[in-house]
Amino acid sequence: AQDLVESGGDSVQAGGSLRLSCAASEYTWRTLCMGWFRQAPGKEREGVARIDTQQSSTYYADSVAGRFTISRRISQGSAKITLYLQMDNLKPDDTAMYYCAAGSYGGTACYRGVGLNSWGQGTQVTVSS
Repeated sequence: AQDLVESGGDSVQAGGSLRLSCAASEYTWRTLCMGWFRQAPGKEREGVARIDTQQSSTYYADSVAGRFTISRRISQGSAKITLYLQMDNLKPDDTAMYYCAAGSYGGTACYRGVGLNSWGQGTQVTVSS
């Protein structure tokens, strides 16, 4: 499994913005697909966005499309990768614990969220009205 460390969670008012970061210990075949998921109290975990880190193909949940942007930065020498989630026009319904995930399958599998077997500890996002 890949070590993933999220940061950037905070409390903001509706309409505000946040950028989440997820640092992976190394850029390998274990990080061909990376994504963000969230879980609010009493609700099931929801896939927010995913990215094929080689092709840079991105996929978004309908609830965040047009407001959130997923991206990745591969360090010089391709030693490490950092995943980002830019969240704009935040709504109270976006309040949740946000988790970073990584897996070994790109392409269609990444689109479907299949094979994501490394997970971070989560970072809390709270949006007040």
